[in-house]
Amino acid sequence: MAVSAARMNAEPAPSARLGTRRTVLLLQGPASTLWPRIADALEAEGHRALHVNLSLGDWLFWRRRGALNYRGRLQDWPGWLDALCRREAVSDILYFADRLPYHRAAAAVAAELGIRAWAVENGYLRPDWLTLEPVAMGRHSRFTRDPATIGRLAAGRPRADLDPRFPVPFAVEAANEVVFNLAHVLGRLAFPRYVSDKRVAPLLEYAGWIPHLATLARSRRQAAAVERDCARPGSDHMLLALQMETDYQIRASSDYPGQTEMLEEVLASLARSAPETMRLIVKIHPFDNGLIDWRARTRRIAARHGLADRVTVIRGGRLAVLLAEARGLITINSTTAVEAMRRGCPVLPLGDALYDVPGLCHQSGLERFWTTPEPPDPQLFDDWCRALASEIQLRGSQMNRAGQAVAAAEIARRIGAAERYWQLYETSPDAPSPLAVAAE
Repeated sequence: MAVSAARMNAEPAPSARLGTRRTVLLLQGPASTLWPRIADALEAEGHRALHVNLSLGDWLFWRRRGALNYRGRLQDWPGWLDALCRREAVSDILYFADRLPYHRAAAAVAAELGIRAWAVENGYLRPDWLTLEPVAMGRHSRFTRDPATIGRLAAGRPRADLDPRFPVPFAVEAANEVVFNLAHVLGRLAFPRYVSDKRVAPLLEYAGWIPHLATLARSRRQAAAVERDCARPGSDHMLLALQMETDYQIRASSDYPGQTEMLEEVLASLARSAPETMRLIVKIHPFDNGLIDWRARTRRIAARHGLADRVTVIRGGRLAVLLAEARGLITINSTTAVEAMRRGCPVLPLGDALYDVPGLCHQSGLERFWTTPEPPDPQLFDDWCRALASEIQLRGSQMNRAGQAVAAAEIARRIGAAERYWQLYETSPDAPSPLAVAAE
């Protein structure tokens, strides 16, 4: 997906240099109708919205006229996109999930043409927040991790509203994901050269849910029993939050090839450095597809380190209850950490996390976390939430219709006020260049 030196020195696309009316190109969005709602909101603000379908899933959820279909090869995508941006005077590119191969290439094309690229993702301040950030997020985010800068950004900003507003039933979310991903596969006749970023074929992934559904009642009973045990005052336990094994937060924002290696490291440290009374509760991600038997895998590792009676793996359980008496939370970079910090629970991120800020997270390593975990500073956490909400977070939902309307209106507003929201990115000496982000 390399581009020529001539194109790297090219003049910016025309509308990237002109006034406030913007031409926004929307690439692949989430498994919902959020993308057409954003297009409606952009047009209501006087902007122009374009869309490119990369797969049948994109086509199914767009539900608007006038989209272009890209059916070429992935290696030809940058040149095709470059020509489109020049022809249509594109000023902004919007995509969901910055690490998708098509989107990484789009970030590079945007940088070369002087176009602003925007990444949308699930919010850090969940459940009813989304991320809108220049170019990329996670390890590649430009958002500061300096406590003093966070304090300055938070000054005068309203407190972030963390109360849920836009509920989405699990069945709705699951149905959308199934339709979206199966459409990628079944739509090969319409989009024969589409390259999915999925590591596991959707049919195989969904088959993994069958054993989980068959044992759902037993899992709930076990989680409830662990909850009762952990709710006892003085319970000596830590919580470890697993993530989705194929999540880009692990692939692109940590140095672990997978969570097995992380479990090996954590359990070896638990055996070596934790008090003998301490237990570790390993919580499986609620959307884990079950293709990896985390219970069996964790038990094998625990037994090898002499921890068979000190490590418990659960699927389910209420996070608030599990955290209430926990000595700390360990994760690679899950947003579960934000809920833990909100409750004053010490957090140790083992990967690259936006919230890994001195004063918010434990900074003294895994070995010391078992005995002297560093709790989050409540004022710094409040400042961090205020700063995030004013810069890269916005209220809304991917799937709840009321939440979509709120999110779409705010995304359109921020794109229209692009200079304001790109200010930190363009002035920060630590911000990675878009070309460097795309190349990783």
